[in-house]
Amino acid sequence: MIAGVRSYKQRCGLAKALDVVGDRWTLLVVRELLIRGSCRYTDLRKGLPGIATNLLAERLRELENAGIVVREEAPPPIATALFRLSERGRELEGALLQLGRWGAPLLANRAKGETLQSHWLVLPLKLVLVDGRPEDPPINIELRAGSEPITVAVSNGAIDIRLGAAERAAAVVTGKAEIILQLFAARIDLAAALAVGVRWEGDPDALHRVVPSSSRLSSGRMP
Repeated sequence: MIAGVRSYKQRCGLAKALDVVGDRWTLLVVRELLIRGSCRYTDLRKGLPGIATNLLAERLRELENAGIVVREEAPPPIATALFRLSERGRELEGALLQLGRWGAPLLANRAKGETLQSHWLVLPLKLVLVDGRPEDPPINIELRAGSEPITVAVSNGAIDIRLGAAERAAAVVTGKAEIILQLFAARIDLAAALAVGVRWEGDPDALHRVVPSSSRLSSGRMP
C-alpha cells in the first residue's frame, strides 16, 4: 500500500490491488503507458481528457511510490521527464484487457460528451485480432484513424499492435476509429466499412488474415 493512501484493510489480493490502483484515473494512466511506452507528462495529459493537472501529478507520484511507474530524465533534445511502466506495472496489462472486454457491452449506450482517441484502439485490437495464416510471410497493416497511425504487425501466429507508421505496409486503412474497430472486430464487413467512409489501400486479403470468423470481443457493439 502507498503511504498515506486509504486502505480497505482486508487480507485479500483484490483489496490489496485496489489499495494501489483503485483510485479514479489510476488505471487510465496505466492504459496510456501500456499503449505509449515511455512518454512525457504532456502526452499523458493529452490522452486523459478531463483530468486536472494536479491530479495527474498526484497519480504519477502514487504509482512511482508503488513501484508501478518509473520516471527517467531524458537527455537533450527531449530534456524532460519520461514516464514508463516498470515490469510490475506491465503485469497489469492482462487485467486491463479483461476489464475492457467486460466493459465492451456498455459502449452500446453513448453518453453525451464522450470522446474516443484513435490510439485507444491498440488495446481492444489486442483482444480481437488473430493470425489466421501463421504459415504465410509476415505482413504489416497500418491504421490511420487520427493523428497517430497504428501498426498491426503479423508474423508466425503472433500479432503486435503498436503506435507508429508501418514499414512496407501490405494495406493502409483510413477512417473513423469507431468504424475501423468494428471492421477489425468482424462486426461489419469491408464493403459496409467502405460505404461509410473507410478507405482501404493495398491487399484486401490482409484483413481476412487477421480478423477472426467470430469476434472474441464481448457482444457489445460500438455505437
